[in-house]
Amino acid sequence: MPSMTDAQPSTPSRSMDFHASAPDRPSQPFNVEAERAVLGACMHDCDVIDVVRPILGDDAFYRPAHETVWRALLALHREGRPTDPIVLAEMLQQQGDLQRVGGASYLHQLAGALYDSSSAEHHAEIIREKADLRRLLASAVRTVQRAQEPGADPDEIRSEIEAEMRAERERALASGQGRLNRFATDGWTFVTETGADAEPLWGTRDKTVWAPGESLMIVGAPGVGKTTLAHQVVFARLGLTETVLEMPVAPSRRVLYLAMDRPKQIAKAMARRVFDADEKILREGLVVWQGPLPASLDKEPDLLADLAAAHRADTIVIDSLKDAVSTMVDDSLAVAFHNARNRALRGGVEILELHHQRKATADAPRGQRPSLDQVYGSTWYVSGAGSVLFVTGKAGDPAVTLHHLKTPTGEIGPLDVTHDHVRGTTTVDPTKDPAVLLRNSPGGLTARELAATLIGGGDPDRADVEKARRHLARLVDSGLATRADGVAGGAGGGQQTRYYASARHLTAVG
Repeated sequence: MPSMTDAQPSTPSRSMDFHASAPDRPSQPFNVEAERAVLGACMHDCDVIDVVRPILGDDAFYRPAHETVWRALLALHREGRPTDPIVLAEMLQQQGDLQRVGGASYLHQLAGALYDSSSAEHHAEIIREKADLRRLLASAVRTVQRAQEPGADPDEIRSEIEAEMRAERERALASGQGRLNRFATDGWTFVTETGADAEPLWGTRDKTVWAPGESLMIVGAPGVGKTTLAHQVVFARLGLTETVLEMPVAPSRRVLYLAMDRPKQIAKAMARRVFDADEKILREGLVVWQGPLPASLDKEPDLLADLAAAHRADTIVIDSLKDAVSTMVDDSLAVAFHNARNRALRGGVEILELHHQRKATADAPRGQRPSLDQVYGSTWYVSGAGSVLFVTGKAGDPAVTLHHLKTPTGEIGPLDVTHDHVRGTTTVDPTKDPAVLLRNSPGGLTARELAATLIGGGDPDRADVEKARRHLARLVDSGLATRADGVAGGAGGGQQTRYYASARHLTAVG
């Protein structure tokens, strides 16, 4: 390959983070591999230019040769011309820059690298960060030089430093393409195009278990079937089944399963649902990471998004949450994890998290409704989750109860479910289906009576009664029930209303 006379001393295949060209020159931060990755991605897909240009801004590349290639790519893109290495080499040849950047062979080398275009945004952020550090370093060197000059005036130097810092800040703020603007949008676009009205990943619009763009957390004590339930959702996302707990699951492109907690047991549990006919789907659609991550997510907030990009996954399962962070009880680390979660979600990655409850609450009576404060760790973990399912029951018991503690839309359950530990499936107890209960009650049901049955007996609280009333109201709206209002102004208010299975419902069953 022709020598690059304007490039910093380095071989094209070697990535460096710092470089010093002379003993008295401070180390210069840069990342050659990130620069190559961005340029190569732009050659493969010209649309990537529009994604990375707002991040890079001006003078971001460390190697002059790379900056020259970047400006040529921008020129081609402005003119609506292709950005492949052949067209790019022709333009650089006409400008007299082709040999200076390393020749056509170097352009083809950049384009031939196996970089994922979806990672270009993250690579551009690395380039921009290094460029900002070099700019600050240059300012610091100038300050040192001025301070060492004979007769230096401290006040004058301070004034110059403040002026430079103001200029640097104004440069970032004035740029309509800088990091302060690239995730901002107008109100109408936010409301109509952000995806708030998208179909659920799991459930229905009325009863959503997992909403797109929001993480789902499944919580419970060890052995109550969190992993069994998660595996069924994963296999449904892969298209091997359509529903879980009789609710639809949307398909996924590729699932990355972070098997950090006992990967061998996870494999054993998964094997219950795997057949020879599933080999192609599992090889292409499921990637499993075994054991600890390279770093905890609270320390590397970009790691989750980078993992998804590296494995071309649009769904990540974290099994389990305690293995992904340094500690569960530190609020600041929980906020850092939430930043990692949001960066992945912002990139279009859906997240399912398995987590544990506090040990002190593990032996609560079955049927007793848990609460969010029974989830182990900082409250910020559940605060940032879009939906929280809490599984209660005894370890190894096939019969457990699902409580929907945090809901994107209407609450599901509580659902009494049964795990089939041989087949790895979970089914809903039909005796807790409001439609079935109403159909089997010739004298009808009030909201309070239905609530008492759904919670497993005892005296339901106001929230339980209101949820039961909504169940019954939906049955009325769907034509499966009728209502007979009680005495107006009675002590029970809406609780005096009695609901009956409609003739249509009874006839359909008969």
